[in-house]
Amino acid sequence: MRSDSRADYTPDIKGDRRHSSMQHRIRFHIEEFGPGKSIQNPEPGDFVLTRGHEWTSVMIRVGERLRYRGGGRKFAYWNHAALFTDENGGIIEALGSGVKAGNISKYAPIDYHAVQLDGVSDEDRQHEVAFAKDCVAKHDKYGYLTILSIALSLLFGGRLGFGVDGQEICSGLVGRGLERTGEIFEEDPWHMMPADLAQAYQVEPPK
Repeated sequence: MRSDSRADYTPDIKGDRRHSSMQHRIRFHIEEFGPGKSIQNPEPGDFVLTRGHEWTSVMIRVGERLRYRGGGRKFAYWNHAALFTDENGGIIEALGSGVKAGNISKYAPIDYHAVQLDGVSDEDRQHEVAFAKDCVAKHDKYGYLTILSIALSLLFGGRLGFGVDGQEICSGLVGRGLERTGEIFEEDPWHMMPADLAQAYQVEPPK
């Protein structure tokens, strides 16, 4: 299933707290892949949203449910994100064991949505991939301190957050990669959760 989104699309969803007025600098479309179905020839720099089952993904889902209320609660369905690196389904993702390279085929048994960028130059796509591969090469760790920072801001209502160079959470990795295309997010990608990406690109859960 495919849906097209305008670059100037502005979602208006009562109850959403973040990215409700994001003006995209790129065009994109979304494709849904149910269990047993696989994306064919994804382009480097596209990304995927899915539901992971590692304890880190469960922890993120708890935080998302604290952040998202009302109409935006649906975006908390997603708790994991990964960046495509080649047309063969190669991905890079931040897992509990660190930033790793893999393949989208590992998610074939479950549903996922691919956000495919339109009109993005090959150069910008390669900048995305180069950033992600550098995180793998540097053996970047999972961003536990970033998770702690998000948790503190949710619990105490503060806006002060922090990230640590050399540490990534899955959605932060994707968000920082997307900045290479010219996208500008309303908050620092360090602190973006998968639900934030889902709301920014209007990726709704499967029906």
